[in-house]
Amino acid sequence: MKAAKYLFPLWAGVLLYALLFVVFGPRGVSAQHQLQLELEKQEVNIEQLRQVNEELEDEMNSLLYDRDTLTVHAREQGYALENERFIRIVGFRMSQKNTTSAGIVYAAAEPQYVPTETLIIISFCAGLSIFACMAVFDFLRYLRERH
Repeated sequence: MKAAKYLFPLWAGVLLYALLFVVFGPRGVSAQHQLQLELEKQEVNIEQLRQVNEELEDEMNSLLYDRDTLTVHAREQGYALENERFIRIVGFRMSQKNTTSAGIVYAAAEPQYVPTETLIIISFCAGLSIFACMAVFDFLRYLRERH
């Protein structure tokens, strides 16, 4: 029976490893939470890209099918009709319309986790520490009983 208690450190190490793996491992709760945050960021980015796409499609349709919009846009770029003339003022820039951005490239970050080897080392050290404490207490008890 006394020898069976020394199996406790082994089971404690295995239990600690399982707990650490579930929480901090490559597919653990922490990594899943980080991936969920990345998914939410990606969904927001996709929604922004949809809005940009709608704006660009609207602008493209306006330029393709509305002659007045095409004329205004051409004038902003410095073009004129055959019968029009421009007076250019030195030092004065034409106001250029801001173009719509095509969106932002967003690369997902890799989740941060504790490597499996590190979890094994931590669990082994914890089990070894428990074993050493139990051995020291048994040795001290043996010395007390001997005297």
